[in-house]
Amino acid sequence: MNAVKSPWLIAFGVVAVVHLVLNGVEATPWDSITKCLLAPLLVGWVLEQRGPRLLAVALVFCCLGDLFLEIEDMFTAGMAAFAVAHVCLITFFVRRGAIEQLRRKPLILVAYVVAAVALVAWCWGGLEPGLKPLVPVYAALLLATAATALSTDLRAGIGGALFLVSDGIIALAEAGRIDQDATVTGLAIMALYILAIFFLTTGIVWREKRTVAAGAGFDPTVRTDCWPRLPAAR
Repeated sequence: MNAVKSPWLIAFGVVAVVHLVLNGVEATPWDSITKCLLAPLLVGWVLEQRGPRLLAVALVFCCLGDLFLEIEDMFTAGMAAFAVAHVCLITFFVRRGAIEQLRRKPLILVAYVVAAVALVAWCWGGLEPGLKPLVPVYAALLLATAATALSTDLRAGIGGALFLVSDGIIALAEAGRIDQDATVTGLAIMALYILAIFFLTTGIVWREKRTVAAGAGFDPTVRTDCWPRLPAAR
């Protein structure tokens, strides 16, 4: 089946639009329900396309994170679920040669480290004591996902960057640096998050398809002149 015309991906797009509308008008609990449907729809698409199981696991934990964040007093559990999702993503990218690529392009890592440190520093004074030990760890996972994704695939890298920005806005809201209850804040967070998981998922799956199409002798961890695209068929 054509990956773009897949019912799973179409359903994801429809649910994403519906969720943003419901979020904008604060239609509770329907906005929470649609939010928790987003990642599972992408899981269905990944499995349909025979994508990496590790990516599917990451999306399952994203779903759990979405669910926990909708339940009062479970913010820490939500962070933990998303942390596991990031560990899965980082593991996948490292297996695809991300460390070697970062050694060749260290500015990617440096830029993200600077951004993460600046974000934590900006939030620090306004964070609750219970969150202070957790935020730096989670920020490190965010920057690791963003850096390894960008070093591996441009599309996935865009997703990783959007994930960092989305969760950065959440951190700023929790620290009282921006208005947490403003409708525009919630819309920005969710729009960026939706795009983040979409770009990460499609970037990984389509990259894996290119690798498979290259044949058994193609090593995805070794950069070539045609990386990350295959030569056009003649």
